Amino acid sequence: MGTGTIVTIGVVVVFIILFITIFNKMTRAKNQIENSISSLDALYIKRSDLIPNLVATVKQYMTYEESTLEKITALRTSKSNSDPAMEKEGSQALKNLMIQVENYPELKANTQFTNLQYSWNESEEQIAAGRRYISSSITNYNNSISTFPANTVAKLFGFKSYQWQYATKEQQENVNANELFKS
Repeated sequence: MGTGTIVTIGVVVVFIILFITIFNKMTRAKNQIENSISSLDALYIKRSDLIPNLVATVKQYMTYEESTLEKITALRTSKSNSDPAMEKEGSQALKNLMIQVENYPELKANTQFTNLQYSWNESEEQIAAGRRYISSSITNYNNSISTFPANTVAKLFGFKSYQWQYATKEQQENVNANELFKS
C-alpha cells in the first residue's frame, strides 16, 4: 500500500469519526430539548393539580375555624340569655369545645395559607427554571446545527432548526386564586 492510499484512508476515517461525533452531539442536543419540554409539561401539570388541592385544603380549614368561632359566639350569647336548659347544653358544648381547643390550641388556616403561598411560589419558580432550561437547550441545539462544519452534517442528516413547543393552554395558564376561592 502506498503512502497516498494510507493518507486517503486516514482522511476518510477522520471525516467519518468527525461526522459521527457531530451527528451524536446534535442528537443528544435534540434529545435534551425533548426531555426539557417533557419536564416543563410535568411542572405545568403538577401546578394544575397541586394548587386547586391546596386551595381546597385551606378552604376546609377556613370553614372549620369559622364554625368553631360561630360555636363560641353562640355559646357566649346563650350564656347571656340565662335559660337553664340552654345554659346546661351550652356548658356541655363549651366543655367539648374547650377540650378541642386544648388539643388543638392553634387554629390552622393561617399556617395553611402560608403553605399554599410557599407551594405556589415554589411551583412558579420551578416552571421559570424549566423555561430557562428549554430556552438554553434550544439555543444550544440551533447553534450546533447552524455552525460549520456541523451545519453540513445537519443538512446531510435532515436536522432542522427547533421551534418552541408548549404545553396545552390550560396547563400553561396561571391558576387564578380568586376563582379557586369563589367555588
